[in-house]
Amino acid sequence: MLYTCVCGYVGMMWLRETKICNVLIIAGMGALRVPGGICVCELVEHSEDAECMYLVQVGDVAGVGCFTDSCRSCEECKEGDENLCTGAGGMHGTYGSERPEEQHPGGVTQGGYSGDIVVDQNYVIKVPENMHVAAAAPLLCAGITCYSPFMNHGIKAGQNLGIVGLGGLGHMAVKIGAAMGCNVTVITRDESKRELALSFGAKNVIISTDKAQMDAAAKTLHFIYNSIAFAHDIHQYLDLLKSNGTIIMVGGVPQGAMPAGSFSLIPRNLRVAGSLIGGIKQTQEMIDFCSKHNIVCSIEMIEATPEAVEIAWKRTVASDVKFRFVIDTKATLPKLA
Repeated sequence: MLYTCVCGYVGMMWLRETKICNVLIIAGMGALRVPGGICVCELVEHSEDAECMYLVQVGDVAGVGCFTDSCRSCEECKEGDENLCTGAGGMHGTYGSERPEEQHPGGVTQGGYSGDIVVDQNYVIKVPENMHVAAAAPLLCAGITCYSPFMNHGIKAGQNLGIVGLGGLGHMAVKIGAAMGCNVTVITRDESKRELALSFGAKNVIISTDKAQMDAAAKTLHFIYNSIAFAHDIHQYLDLLKSNGTIIMVGGVPQGAMPAGSFSLIPRNLRVAGSLIGGIKQTQEMIDFCSKHNIVCSIEMIEATPEAVEIAWKRTVASDVKFRFVIDTKATLPKLA
């Protein structure tokens, strides 16, 4: 294991399930769950299968995203959307996925907070050699969560793309959208994020609490990528969309997104869409795209110790990170041995 990410989504799930700051184990739904999904590793060994053509070679840097297997036989898997697997049990999440003992020791996937991990080669991503490995690790979650809906909805150069929220997902959406040639507008409550948004490639910044700015931006955006993960009303953002526009929801809003109903959608053919990471092929495309455009996640490195991780979880839940924590397993574990 080289590096593992502290994911904002996992942090919110952990907070909702436990309501307390007990970092290393999530006690939820009948199983002890060790968080820690996406990670990058140095491949040290292949299985002894003479007939297998390995895509990632020993010594390469391999990435493990949000899932490590799927049923492989449902319609979604056959079409390359393993993340949407509708087979028995769905996709095998990298952590917290209850499976038979013969598939995962202990009957549950244990994630990337470890010294090593065993993954089927069909669910591994090859990390390009030119990438900063630690900063590339969060791309396997945050990167694909942006890239996949952009590709699936046909977002293209010259279109106006709004990004709501400038956190772990939002800052990656700005970078990727700008690299695709979009005119990116960041929508935030925080004036202090203006310069940061512009430095990531945004052309415009709108302060959502400023009615004059919101009114001036009405009907200017083809797409909006909404990364906010707490209860909020999206109607103010719908007003920014052009007719036939789409708002893409990735933040997992628990409730309250449309308290006034759907009448804001109907007169102008507006669409609300959801998106969940992406399949293996698309994830490889994403990281190759990021490599070509020199895109990585902005990160803070921490040691692979319980104390450091606990602080990171608390700061993640408090949105006090720029913009993803990455656990430096490579540097820390030799010291602890």
